[in-house]
Amino acid sequence: MIYLPPLRRFLLPAIVFVTLVVTYRAVPVPSPLPAFVFHSPPSPPQGIHVPISDILKPLPIQNASESHLSPPNHYFYHYDQSDKTSNKTITSLLWQPVLESSYEPLFRCPWEANRFTGHVRLPNIVQNISQIPAGSSKSESRVFWNPTIISLPYWSYNQYLIVSRIVTDGNYQENVLCEANICYAEGQEARPGEKPCTADDLPYVGPAGGMRCAAPPVTLSVPPTPAEKCEGKFMPYTDIPGFHDPRIFWSGKGEPLMMVNTQSRYACFGLWMIDLRTLYEPLANLLTSSPTLPSLGPLKSYPTLTELTRNPADTRYPIEKNWLLFFPASGESYIHYDLSDPRSGPRGRTFAKILGNGLTTTNLSDPLEQPCLKELSEAEEPDNEKRGGTWHQATNSLRLVLCNRFDASCKASTDNTVFFAVVHRKFPNWLKLPLRYERFFIVWQATPPFAMIGISQHPLLMANETASGWSASENWDDDPANAVRVAATKNKNPNATEPFSGKDYWAYFTYTVSISYAWGRLSRKNQIGFGDEAMDMHVGYLDDEVVLGIGVDDKGQAFSRVKAADLVNCLMACPGRKRRTERTNDG
Repeated sequence: MIYLPPLRRFLLPAIVFVTLVVTYRAVPVPSPLPAFVFHSPPSPPQGIHVPISDILKPLPIQNASESHLSPPNHYFYHYDQSDKTSNKTITSLLWQPVLESSYEPLFRCPWEANRFTGHVRLPNIVQNISQIPAGSSKSESRVFWNPTIISLPYWSYNQYLIVSRIVTDGNYQENVLCEANICYAEGQEARPGEKPCTADDLPYVGPAGGMRCAAPPVTLSVPPTPAEKCEGKFMPYTDIPGFHDPRIFWSGKGEPLMMVNTQSRYACFGLWMIDLRTLYEPLANLLTSSPTLPSLGPLKSYPTLTELTRNPADTRYPIEKNWLLFFPASGESYIHYDLSDPRSGPRGRTFAKILGNGLTTTNLSDPLEQPCLKELSEAEEPDNEKRGGTWHQATNSLRLVLCNRFDASCKASTDNTVFFAVVHRKFPNWLKLPLRYERFFIVWQATPPFAMIGISQHPLLMANETASGWSASENWDDDPANAVRVAATKNKNPNATEPFSGKDYWAYFTYTVSISYAWGRLSRKNQIGFGDEAMDMHVGYLDDEVVLGIGVDDKGQAFSRVKAADLVNCLMACPGRKRRTERTNDG
């Protein structure tokens, strides 16, 4: 018997093990077997367009709607073209639906239009927005513009969320986000929850008070998207990184959504949607902390960047923009693509229901609905140059109940609820660059077939806005005090020039980017200290204030607050439906 000491009995097994390891390492490793070496993942690409890993992977590159079939018939509406109220010959080519009695506030017209410009001037002022937070020691050289604004729920420490574009050299796009609050200046009316402007605020927001970021703005990053085809004059757009023209708004389920314009999988540029909670975590935390409705927050319909579509494919444009969404009931979403512009040809007004994942039905608009936007004749056109403006959708939509918030006799119903949004009538200068954007409001029904109800009779200006295309004295002719100064200067000095010692232009042009119900609304239950939940942020009443995000000269930003009733009154009724002359059976 061979005897090994206790510590040596393991020597032979150790020698055998080492021999096997050396032999294994000496043999070439077949390619399918990975080497036992761990590699660190590559660093993300640098620059403005840093992709978010959680969003990038789900982005499909293939055209998801190439084989998209039409939805079942119950997604479409039946348009009755017969007249069940008469058995006589129908000779009228137009039929206008009976306007509900609740619509009466929409057609009151307390304002008188400017005799030169045709605008109506509201008493509400435009105020400044500053992205430089209080106590900031760092100078800010960036220029912010195109502000899109939503109010935050009542339990939020800050009042508003702003997403703004940054002026760049055009080789890339950059957008930033911040939470913000409004301060009021001395002598101004203080809204509930607002604080007076401090000595530090006034140099940034101006003597009239304004909106200021509570913390330095953060850059919003979304993954780059591929362009299917950019041809001709659109070819340079293929490789410009970053998204532009963001719009933020609340959905019918209480989701904070952002729609952006960037390269399209179906054409050159398209519209994409993403939930802001994916990009800005504090917003996700906020929506899970409601003191009256504890929850995990509304489910995300757009957790990743999702392209919205127009169906069928042959109805798409190379460059899609200016779409708006509306939400008739919780869980339902519609895209409003086009207005009934008389210059838009046979397409007219178009909208569709979103089925999910950005896919939609085909056009659901009433085929007999007549254009509500009219092309002015030269005699009607107030612009002396007769430039011929074009219509464009401008903002998101809001749902409006046509009564006051604390009117105990009023209950929201399909008969007294409508949608409204801003549209622009855009006029070019002689270089074909923007001269002015005229602000109109459109209103449509909140139930299928979502018929157009009316549009502003006159474009709206705020108290300190002006409209290019007319002289300063013509712009301010609706200000009696200014008109007196102008007349006195002209009488005293026949050689005097504009503005004749009166008010001058405020800006070359302004335009409206977004609308949102203002912060600080109380709950209809009249509970002190409580307000609307996230799911109600897109619904308001006539006496609720609306915050308008306003762009200034493509290089600045501002806002204004106006009661909803003042924005949607003085409407011109839409013409209704056209139908063929037909004869019914007299029996």
